Amino acid sequence: MSPRLANGISDPADTQVATAPAVPEQPSPDSLPDSHPLPTDALGGDPTSAEQIAEAVEADLFDQLQLPEIPPYDEVGPLDARALSKTLFRRLETLEEGTHEYAYVRNTLVELNLALVKFAASRFRSRSEPMEDIVQVGTIGLIKAIDRFELDRGVEFPTFAMPTIVGEIKRFFRDTSWSVRVPRRLQELRLDLAKAGDELAQKLDRAPTVEELAQRLKISTEEVVEGMAASNAYTASSLDAQPEEDDTEGALADRIGYEDHGLEGIEYVESLKPLIAELPARDRRILSLRFVANMTQSEIGEELGISQMHVSRLLSRTLGKLRKGLMIEE
Repeated sequence: MSPRLANGISDPADTQVATAPAVPEQPSPDSLPDSHPLPTDALGGDPTSAEQIAEAVEADLFDQLQLPEIPPYDEVGPLDARALSKTLFRRLETLEEGTHEYAYVRNTLVELNLALVKFAASRFRSRSEPMEDIVQVGTIGLIKAIDRFELDRGVEFPTFAMPTIVGEIKRFFRDTSWSVRVPRRLQELRLDLAKAGDELAQKLDRAPTVEELAQRLKISTEEVVEGMAASNAYTASSLDAQPEEDDTEGALADRIGYEDHGLEGIEYVESLKPLIAELPARDRRILSLRFVANMTQSEIGEELGISQMHVSRLLSRTLGKLRKGLMIEE
C-alpha cells in the first residue's frame, strides 16, 4: 500500500512505511493555537509529564498534516527516503514559514536525509577533524539545500543537495584547517600545485622543477614559489612536541636553533662604527690593540713607546667620548 497523502490520493512513487518519527524540535503546549488543543486522553487527563506532552504534540501535528507514516530514520532505505522526501516537500510548499507545522516538516526532512550528510562526510574521513564535527557542518549544508530546493524543477533532492553539503564541508576545512591564514588564491594554488606535481612526477619519474610546474599551470615561476611557500602554512608542529619513539633526537625546539649571544651587542657595534671612524689614528690603534688583539696596557705602552699610565688616560678619554656619543644618538 502506498503512503497516504494530504488529499487522500496515493502517490505511486512513494513506498509504505510504519511509524511516526521523533520530533526534532517540539513546540511548548502554551504556544499552540486554541484551535489545536492537546488530546487530553493521550495525557491520561493530566498533561503534566513533559514526555507525554511531547508525544501528544507530535501525534496532534501528525494528524493535522496528514503525513505518511514514517519508520525510524535508520530503517528507511534510500528509495523510500527519496519518495517520502517528495511528499514532505509538497506539504512544505503549502505551509507558512515560521509556523510549528512548517518547522515539524522541515525538521523531519533533515532527519530523513541525514544519510546524505554521512555519505558526504565519509569522503573526508582521513582529515584530522573529528567525524562528528564534519557531520555537523554537513548538516548545515543539508539545511541550506532544503531551504532552497524547489520540487517543480524536476531535480531529485539528493542530486541537488550533495554539492551544497560537500561545499559546506570544504569551506569548513578551508577556513579552519590552515595554521596561518592565507588568501584564498594561494589556497587554491596550493591544490593546483599538488595535483600538477603528482602528474608530472609520474610522467617524468622525478620531482618536477619550478619551471616545469609553471609551464604546466601556465603561470610565472614567482607564483609557483609563492604557492610553495604558502603550503608551509597549512600545517604547523608544536615546538614542544615529543619525538617519535624511534627518534633519538629531542623536541623540535632543541633542534631548530640556539641562542646567539653575539647578536646582543650587534646594535652597539653598528652604532660605534661611525664614532670610531672620527677618532684620531692613535686612539683607534689603542682601541684595536686593547679590544681586538687583547693586549694589556703595559704591552700597548711598549708597542707605542709611551707609559702604561699614559695609555690608561688615553683609553679612558676615548671610551668616555664614545659613550657620550652613544648617549647623544639615543
